[in-house]
Amino acid sequence: MIFGRDKTTIPSPPEALPGRDDYAFTIPERHTVLDTPIQGPFPDGIEVAFFALGCFWGAERLFWNLEGVYSTAVGYQNGSTPYPTYEEVCSGRTGHAEAVLVAFDPAKISYGRLLEVFFSEHDPTQGMRQGNDVGSQYRSGIFTANDQQKQIAEMARDNYQQALSERGLGEITTVIEPAGSFYYAEGPHQQYLDKVPNGYCGLAGTGVACQVPLAEGPA
Repeated sequence: MIFGRDKTTIPSPPEALPGRDDYAFTIPERHTVLDTPIQGPFPDGIEVAFFALGCFWGAERLFWNLEGVYSTAVGYQNGSTPYPTYEEVCSGRTGHAEAVLVAFDPAKISYGRLLEVFFSEHDPTQGMRQGNDVGSQYRSGIFTANDQQKQIAEMARDNYQQALSERGLGEITTVIEPAGSFYYAEGPHQQYLDKVPNGYCGLAGTGVACQVPLAEGPA
């Protein structure tokens, strides 16, 4: 509990912190690994996807290591407080999830392949937590940019649920929602595990691989 609130409960908009009209910090321009811009507009042909799978430090590294990914960034998404800070998100009073923006070339990597990594590399059955990281900001979520992403994400979730059920594992709690505003996180959080290679990463999968049929080729 903090400020009298259970951090695993998402606050309603009236309950959320008021936020501000712009960022309270400067956003880095370039990706420290890929040397590409982390903010759009991205080049023609590059699409974006958004995923929340626990602490965004380790989550971002999963995606920047994939061939066909143009850029990545970490931020706060699908909450109520405009332009939040890390401390505000961690208070449980903004409603945001720690999320990763993935800018990718669909001619080189499919959205389905990104979903395979998403589901395989964390435990989507844990609700408002990942391992020892507890709070609504650590919830599992797929924030879709269009109807096609929504359809593929729902198919991937259903297929993965079947695989988990066959192994006697629990129900998926991943939310699939339209992508709301993505607010970039502070500079030190961007590509954190490149800057601090031995830094904290609390992600752990279920041991069951996710396979998406559409992941075999471009989206």
